[in-house]
Amino acid sequence: MNPECIFCKIADGREPAHIVFEDEISVAFLDMRPVYHGHTLLIPKQHISTVMEFPGEFIERFFLNLKLVSRAVEEGMGCQGIFNAINNRISQSVPHLHIHILPRNKGDGMRHFLWPRGCYDTIDEAIATAEKIRLSVRRIRER
Repeated sequence: MNPECIFCKIADGREPAHIVFEDEISVAFLDMRPVYHGHTLLIPKQHISTVMEFPGEFIERFFLNLKLVSRAVEEGMGCQGIFNAINNRISQSVPHLHIHILPRNKGDGMRHFLWPRGCYDTIDEAIATAEKIRLSVRRIRER
């Protein structure tokens, strides 16, 4: 736990929140500034800043909890779908890993999470980009 982190304070009960789910490794609660009613955050109880730091032994359980809470938000809010999002460092308002679970409906106007999209200028540029990432995957696996 990080004693200054607002999400750590929520996880250990020192800060109030509208909790919708909790188990030994995670807690889910309503976002205080929701995009839509039902906007929920799922966090690990352990202070982890980014998904890249997430301990392997908790990943399966954490994502099963994400599946459960996402289904519960969809059912509870009577929405047509769910949008899940994780920011890592950039645009991460609280430096504690959290997954946004947003209820979605066709025509709800949400576009700001999808950014302007573009294309690679050439097929060679796409090939070179894919190769950079493949090489990084190999290097990371070899560590």
